[in-house]
Amino acid sequence: MQPFDLISVDSIQDAVKAQSSASTAQQGASVRYIAGGTNLVDYMKLNVETPAKLVDINGLNLTAIEPAANGGLKIGALARNTDVAYHDSVKAQFPVLSLAILSGASTQLRNMATTAGNLLQKTRCVYYRDTAYGCNKRQPGTGCSAIGGHNRMMAILGTSDQCIASNPSDQNVALAALEATIHVTGAKGERTIPIAQFYLLPGNTPERETVLEPGDLVTHISIPSLPAGAKSYYLKLRDRTSYEFALASAAVVVKQSNGRIDFVRVAMGGVGTVPWRSLEAERALQGKVATPANFRAAAEAALHGARPQSQNGFKVELAKRCLTHALAEVTRQA
Repeated sequence: MQPFDLISVDSIQDAVKAQSSASTAQQGASVRYIAGGTNLVDYMKLNVETPAKLVDINGLNLTAIEPAANGGLKIGALARNTDVAYHDSVKAQFPVLSLAILSGASTQLRNMATTAGNLLQKTRCVYYRDTAYGCNKRQPGTGCSAIGGHNRMMAILGTSDQCIASNPSDQNVALAALEATIHVTGAKGERTIPIAQFYLLPGNTPERETVLEPGDLVTHISIPSLPAGAKSYYLKLRDRTSYEFALASAAVVVKQSNGRIDFVRVAMGGVGTVPWRSLEAERALQGKVATPANFRAAAEAALHGARPQSQNGFKVELAKRCLTHALAEVTRQA
């Protein structure tokens, strides 16, 4: 691990000022915020991240989980994953979020990891983590070693010729289905970013993963209320039950009226370079009766644009079955 300076701040303004001195908020930033550290410290040990300065933001008052003015929920950026997953309001209003968080990592990690840290969790692509290999996300212009290499865990949706790394977070898949909004304070003031606009597809600039700019500090996430009677569910398929990333996952929110689906939100994990909201699946389900055939049609629509690699073609069918089962479960609850 490279030497670094560590400072602590007790105000959002001081945090923003400290990180604003970096030339980027993306891969390779010279100044990083640190809270739980469950992701960043790993990458510092591997010399994937070598910040010259860490800004400890644990002293900021950003841990509250509380009702939002619109009837939804406001979750502080520093709320620990465990606290969010077991919060009464989260379990009652948004069980998909609780299920997603509890399906990720270990108890020890969830006790330390924060909401914003999970939001900004980096890929687990083996080539991103190993500086002996080329990786356009870690070092632009050095190639994508995963293409033609070990790519079993890689994405099949939203990929490019420059990068096929998957987004590893479970929480973010649920937040995509819940249409969360990211609240940021930066050098130019406060702004809100719908989660659908927060992440960037790799394209030709895979090193840019989000729209964040130097100094930008995520302060909280807000989730709008769901229609009365809506049910939600998260299903994760992986190689082992404990402490494993998704091969495929599905977060679904469904409300039925008069025997037909009149509200539906679908997002998928383990298959996309970003938390993958599937508008195609939602269109296929809107107004339809909850039947296995209609679920399968939605799954076919969701994976229509999949581009598997040499080792992860199985994900196409696996993801279809994952979404089909998730929809069957959530409509059974209704």
